[in-house]
Amino acid sequence: MAMLQVENLQVFYGVIQAIKGISFEVNQGEIVALIGANGAGKTTILHTVTGLVPAKAGQIQFDGKDLLKTPSHKIVSMGMAHVPEGRRIFQELSVYENLQLGAFTRRDKAEIAESLKMVYTRFPRLEERKKQIAGTLSGGEQQMLAIGRALMSKPRIILMDEPSMGLSPLFVSEIFDIIQEINKAGTTVLIVEQNAKKVLSIANRAYVLETGKIIQSGEAQSLMNDDSVKRAYLGE
Repeated sequence: MAMLQVENLQVFYGVIQAIKGISFEVNQGEIVALIGANGAGKTTILHTVTGLVPAKAGQIQFDGKDLLKTPSHKIVSMGMAHVPEGRRIFQELSVYENLQLGAFTRRDKAEIAESLKMVYTRFPRLEERKKQIAGTLSGGEQQMLAIGRALMSKPRIILMDEPSMGLSPLFVSEIFDIIQEINKAGTTVLIVEQNAKKVLSIANRAYVLETGKIIQSGEAQSLMNDDSVKRAYLGE
């Protein structure tokens, strides 16, 4: 059974239907990408999975548990973390304080300390800047902080929304390397990304969205070589 299973999901904003009966799954250990143009519904899907936006119809199951009947704060303690678009770090707090807030559902202080050590090992720059106010970090460093904060909840699956947005090419490569490392260390990844070429190069599978519907899906490598995907999303 898939770790995350979405069936016939429908989401409305007022009278406008944003998500039109989509179904997809994410298996344990995978990196799965959602690609598509702006307005295709990618962010709405992540917000609905994590309980930030209500669904009109359909099912979302995480490890066989119904997420549509689960409050969003409990979804985090079930093992799901969300790195939102635009990073959404706490600008006025220090790097250390932001990371500690990522562990708000956890109680074991020794385990939290172990997670903090792991985050600092993965992101040495965050340890160097742990006392620095988060809003003064560069865009790439803020993205690292957003990912580090999500890892502090000890997730089994991490949902990432446009992690490369607004970053320099150097930081983009670094962030995608980090995503692969997180995945190799055992965390499943569902990622929404405008940089289709880059995300397809690291994903196992992908779904292509257009105006709230899935129009294509398959192995990431196959989609990279698909002429229609090349024309629409890879600039080829």
